[in-house]
Parts: sequence; C-alpha cells; structure tokens
Amino acid sequence: MADGKIKPAPNGARGEPLRQRVIDAAERLLRDGKADFSMRDLAAEAGVSFATPFNQFGSKAAIMQTLSTRRIDTMESRFIAAPPLTDTVDRVMLAIDTAAAVMLEEPEVNRAVMGWLGTPSSSPGQVWARSTALWTLALGTGDGLIAVRRDQALRCLPGQLAFGFRGVLSFWTAGELPDAALAASARELARTLLLGFTEGTSSGDPRSE
Repeated sequence: MADGKIKPAPNGARGEPLRQRVIDAAERLLRDGKADFSMRDLAAEAGVSFATPFNQFGSKAAIMQTLSTRRIDTMESRFIAAPPLTDTVDRVMLAIDTAAAVMLEEPEVNRAVMGWLGTPSSSPGQVWARSTALWTLALGTGDGLIAVRRDQALRCLPGQLAFGFRGVLSFWTAGELPDAALAASARELARTLLLGFTEGTSSGDPRSE
C-alpha cells in the first residue's frame, strides 16, 4: 500500500474472516511500535474501508480486548498441549508459567494491549470470561485439594485467580514489575490463594515452598 490507497477486502471477506483481518492488522501495527494507531491507520493496514473497524468492533478499546482474548486463547492451547498433570497445585503453577511466557514473548506489544483493558468500550468484552475459563481449566477436578473444601475451591478460585493474575499484569504493564519477576510474583499470589485448600507437605503444596 505504498501508494496510500486502501485495497478492498476480497469478495466473501465478511463476518469472522473480516474481523480476523482487522485484528491481524492491529497486531502488525503494534509490532511496528505504533500503539497509538488510529482507526484510519488500522483500516489502511487491513485494506478495508474506514468504517469497517467501527462496524466490526465499535471502538479501539474493543479491538484491544479482542487481542487480549486472543492471548488467553494461546495460553489455553499451550496449557492443553503440555504434558498432563493431575495435582491441582502443579496444574495452576503450570498455567501461570504458560501465561507469563505468552506475555513475555512480545512484552511491548502485550503491555500496549494490557494498557487498554481498563478503557470503556461500546460493549463488554470477553476477557473476564476467558480468563476465568483458563483458571477453571487449570484447577481441573481439584485433585490434591482438601476434599471437604474442594467444591468451594472450584467455585471460587477461578475468579480469584483471574483477579490476581490481572493485578500482577497491571503492575508489570506499568513497568513497576520487571519481566523476570512476572511469573514468580504470580506464583506467589496463587500459592497464597491456595492456602487453606491444600494439605500435606508434597512438593506441590503451596505451603512447602
């Protein structure tokens, strides 16, 4: 697009394929260091009409929410692909390490995405739901948790872990937490949340570390 002209989207590029085209373009702009891109910049990069990003997402904040959801999807797929673990604490720690690794692969891009998550958008995003689903997956069936508290843990901990990891990420996004401390800080928080739901002195017990 050196001539500055917008190339029209191919025939049939509607619905989800068109949304993905816009999201992929937003990723490219962020990787080029253009976190302050305008919706006009985005339309040009995606090769669509100026109105298309608005029609598909409504706002730049909603686009950033979708990019965040894409990252959570990557975390989930990598967690599922990892060697299976049965102990709940081990699974949670693996999920944390996996999530932190995804964020650290492109730290500047991901800080830009995270920085938008507190911005109001025209419609609620799916970040909270997808994050809670990730931690629900990590907790599994609660193997290794105290039996009489297992139901409570499986009901409460996914949301609490989502809150907690988001909080750690917010300090990392602001530059107050260095890259090297991201996973360790999230692990410590998770161990604290798991206290009271575990027992014994196995290597997976948060109280033994």
